[in-house]
Amino acid sequence: MRFMFVGDSMTVGRAGDYTWRYRMWQHLDTTFGGPYEIVGPRSALYDTLADAPTSHAYADPGFPADARRHLAGWGEGWQHMAPLIGPAVRSGEADVLLVSLGLIDLGFYTAAEGTTANVRRFITGARAARPGIRMVLLPVIPNVRAQDDAPFAAQVELFNELLAKAVADLSTPASPILLAARPDSYEIHRDTYDGTHPNASGEHRLAGEFAAVLHQAWDLGGPYRPRQDT
Repeated sequence: MRFMFVGDSMTVGRAGDYTWRYRMWQHLDTTFGGPYEIVGPRSALYDTLADAPTSHAYADPGFPADARRHLAGWGEGWQHMAPLIGPAVRSGEADVLLVSLGLIDLGFYTAAEGTTANVRRFITGARAARPGIRMVLLPVIPNVRAQDDAPFAAQVELFNELLAKAVADLSTPASPILLAARPDSYEIHRDTYDGTHPNASGEHRLAGEFAAVLHQAWDLGGPYRPRQDT
């Protein structure tokens, strides 16, 4: 089974991060009862000094190169990933997409309705490349802008409602789509380093949400148990 991580800056991570992708790799490595692979056309972290995704300085240098693969980008949202997902899925022969997108769209590119249209384009593109693909989508999670900007918070709430509707409308038995829970326990002053991007505890919480859906809905992996050494 081939998994692909898709996301924005919270998923790609920056130089020196573990990333929630690393936490998911640890989880799959200890709980997945069969062969699996992590696929994707990229593997680098974002380098803030170079302002480019050129770093391979993961916090754990033992993170295997083939497990670092992803389709994520700093400043990239649903509108950027919609045209990329088909070729990436086709090339990597992905079976399951774990997707965390939306915040950057609402913040800089498109309102809730336009962002939802791009979600639908993304799903169509992924299925055109791999008709039986499964997807787990994470809603926009708590962030400092939504805390301080009421109109933006309203857009986040509307988008999350529209995302849930899109998942209900588009999920099929042949290509199921699941909505991960918006983590109620996610606290921006504890789980992020800047009000938006996850720190170590936030990475565990995000990985835990995806792991819970995989385990509870599709019996993939097991309950998420964070490792205490990192």
